Amino acid sequence: MKTLGILGGMGPVATTAFMARVQALTPAKRDEDHLRMLVDLNPHVPNRHTQPEAAGAALGEMAVRLRDAGAQVLAMPCNTAHAHADAIRAAGLPFIDMIGATVEAVAATGVTRIGVLATPGGEALYAGALASAGLEIVRLEGADREAFMAAVFAVKAGDDGEGPCGEMRRLAAGLMDAGAGAVIAGCTEVPLLLRAEEVSVTLVDSAEVLAEECVRLCG
Repeated sequence: MKTLGILGGMGPVATTAFMARVQALTPAKRDEDHLRMLVDLNPHVPNRHTQPEAAGAALGEMAVRLRDAGAQVLAMPCNTAHAHADAIRAAGLPFIDMIGATVEAVAATGVTRIGVLATPGGEALYAGALASAGLEIVRLEGADREAFMAAVFAVKAGDDGEGPCGEMRRLAAGLMDAGAGAVIAGCTEVPLLLRAEEVSVTLVDSAEVLAEECVRLCG
């Protein structure tokens, strides 16, 4: 087994939910069958939207600390922060590409028009990756973009009630109405508010995809 290093805290609830996913997906029959995880749950990474340079520097430092602590593979359950993948890879360890793995998973469905539930930064990353795969993105438009961010910030503040959950269902339905044949949960807060059975098309959960890759590469 390889030791998994997790760059976390963006946000904290999404990180702990991701760790639980890794454990749930590991075919373990005893303690020793689980992956060793070194986790830097750092909610003080500068804002990925308004302070990108400072965020990149902080993530690079986190990657080095995890490497020096014994991590052999790195993963980060935050789509938006993958804009700083190069700073993380500079630590010299394999870094699992959450965006690329998720696009591979959605491409395998055979659907060509893909809805994306993500922050503006995450959406931009998915737009490029989907285009490279020959797939078309279906985006949130207008006030729905602000509604999405409001739902994400609500769950970050501890509200996973019917208000933000209902909004996320509505936003997913809007993408399907716009022609999406599959939807990417491209922000790790999305699966905290939206379940696959609440979407009438395939919902590809980026956090689930990343957890599967961690188990595959480290187990």
